Amino acid sequence: MNLLIAENDFALVGVLKPRFEAEDYAVDLARNTEQSMSMLRGREYHAAIVDLDLPSTEGLAILQFARAAYQDLPIVVLASRADLAQRVHVLDCGADDVVQKPFDFSELSARVRAVLRRGLRSSQPELRLADLKLNRIERTVTRADKKISLTPREFCLLEYLMLRQGLPTTRAEIVEHVWKLSGDTLTNVVDVYINYLRQKIDDRADCKLIHTVRGIGYEMRSLLDADLQRTRNIGREAAGAVV
Repeated sequence: MNLLIAENDFALVGVLKPRFEAEDYAVDLARNTEQSMSMLRGREYHAAIVDLDLPSTEGLAILQFARAAYQDLPIVVLASRADLAQRVHVLDCGADDVVQKPFDFSELSARVRAVLRRGLRSSQPELRLADLKLNRIERTVTRADKKISLTPREFCLLEYLMLRQGLPTTRAEIVEHVWKLSGDTLTNVVDVYINYLRQKIDDRADCKLIHTVRGIGYEMRSLLDADLQRTRNIGREAAGAVV
């Protein structure tokens, strides 16, 4: 999950960034409105934390810009003087939740997970392929009910391939969506990370899920699904021949 934190308190940043990274978030930091707007335009974020106590009215400006530009982006606001009137105003401006300072990190983390859950309910909070399950909120992966430990980059790669299951995906597309870089770079790294995933997901399984598509890239699919589709196609061809 990509997380943007708009915060200029160095002490607080020193606590939040490593703690969220330990929970497998990819964290970007912005210290003002200009940086926040630039980062929001340049990368897809799954959630944002905005400190309302930024100088002047920058915190509110970031909130308003983010909500206007990205209607579905979950946003949690931090505030040290959040009386009822201010909380109502912040929520009306587009915040999904308001956390009052001082706070415990475990509470803030839970609030972020809560707004992420609400945002994903209408999409796909859990991805499945055969006996492989990927939970996008809890950031867990299991196969045949056995937990698989992935690095943040491996998780993002698997998530992207599972979202495109059944569709061939080029290395350039993977680089652009997983590494957020130009498609003509890091293509060799893709092969390395695909190998990491295969070792963790496919090596001990009878049904392989990660497949190489020659001349294109990779595809996530179940061989059982592919065999079933071939059987259906043969049946249709046979029926056509009879007619």
